[in-house]
Amino acid sequence: MPLAERARAALDDAFLRRAVRFTADRLRDRKAEATSALGDWEEWRERGRAIRAHSIANLDALLDVFRAKLEAAGGTIHFAADADEAARIAGGIARSRHARLAVKSKSMVSEEVGLNHRFAEIGIDSVETDLGEWIVQLAKEMPSHIILPAIHKSRAQIRALFERNGAGPLTDDTRTLAAYARRTLRERFLAADLGVTGCNFAIAETGSVAIFTNEGNGRMVTTLPGTHIVMMGMERIVPTWADLDVMASLLPRSATGQKITTYLNVLTGPAADGEIDGPRALHVIVLDNGRSRQLGDPEFQSILHCIRCGACLNVCPVYRQVGGHAYGAVYPGPIGAALMPLLDPTDPRSTELADASSLCGACTEACPVKIPLHEMLVHLRRRNVESGRSSAAERIGLALFARAVRAPRIFALAGRLARWAARRRIPFLLRPIAGWRRHRELPDPPRRAFHDLWRDLDANP
Repeated sequence: MPLAERARAALDDAFLRRAVRFTADRLRDRKAEATSALGDWEEWRERGRAIRAHSIANLDALLDVFRAKLEAAGGTIHFAADADEAARIAGGIARSRHARLAVKSKSMVSEEVGLNHRFAEIGIDSVETDLGEWIVQLAKEMPSHIILPAIHKSRAQIRALFERNGAGPLTDDTRTLAAYARRTLRERFLAADLGVTGCNFAIAETGSVAIFTNEGNGRMVTTLPGTHIVMMGMERIVPTWADLDVMASLLPRSATGQKITTYLNVLTGPAADGEIDGPRALHVIVLDNGRSRQLGDPEFQSILHCIRCGACLNVCPVYRQVGGHAYGAVYPGPIGAALMPLLDPTDPRSTELADASSLCGACTEACPVKIPLHEMLVHLRRRNVESGRSSAAERIGLALFARAVRAPRIFALAGRLARWAARRRIPFLLRPIAGWRRHRELPDPPRRAFHDLWRDLDANP
């Protein structure tokens, strides 16, 4: 289904639009409060940008240090060139440990490589244990938000999902639903022989992995099963613990408006002899999957600075109207619109995402590490045009526009015609923006153009 059709379906879903706007507004307001309490937020953003820029500029050296420190601590590291290789490595580890049940903490990289599907193919049951992720897994959907994957679901819908999962009759109140999830997932934790997590940051100087969560499932996944697999994007590395300290201030404030995340787990190697908690084996799978192609590219290298906070989603006027599933991608919102075409530039479902933006720049202003997302989307649109992916109507329209702006009289005439048509709501002349008008009211245009007003001001200063 093309992007335009997915967007239309989302726009026709009144509950989804209300739920997404409500949650995005709440997260945005909480972020504003939490960041103001920190002090000079722009100074903190600059510190974050500098750390991420340094980390990516020295990515090869930092990954080499991380590998050496991780192995010295007893862990095993694997480098995967693409999603398929990462899934094969994870499947091979699971088979070697004779795993039958895997419990997973939240991991967007595992979504990226389709890990649950890979495990199912080799007979391993994989259960998401983050509450939102478990809900969308039961619904057989992708997450609709990087941080809050089930914001598009009502309590009634969640109750129905739980009842289909064998819960029996339930009520819609939050305590009842959470209690059922807690009971069910605790059984999975105790029975699992494999734990899978993502990686918010890897600390090169000690070979450690840091995982930020707001639910206790992260600690259960990393301590109870005998084997722990970490799915890590190759860019998720910082040089030192001091750098992690800065990220620990930026990430929760930007993501959920918290001053500090509820749980910050830092793991260095598997459990040592004599330790009663923790896995006996720790494997870190470092995924490339198109990331290395951005290294050295002045337009796109900074996409690797992203800390996956989701702040750009909460301010994006497009995401706030259609939610995450309209993007049809693992990573939704402005970060997904910029990242997905870079990870797979041959996938037409990804390349069209650059059009899912108003280019207002709100995402760039919200980003805690100052990624110029709206500029990247302009560059991606240019790539699409240069590759012949633009439609004939778009090419003709832009050619006419270019002709008009080079001829002041034609431009002025076109402006007068557009204002006249907008005031009279003439269907034929408004047909090019029919899709835009379906869910918006066209404002009444001014009777005189800015150029006319400027000319009068110039004549009568």
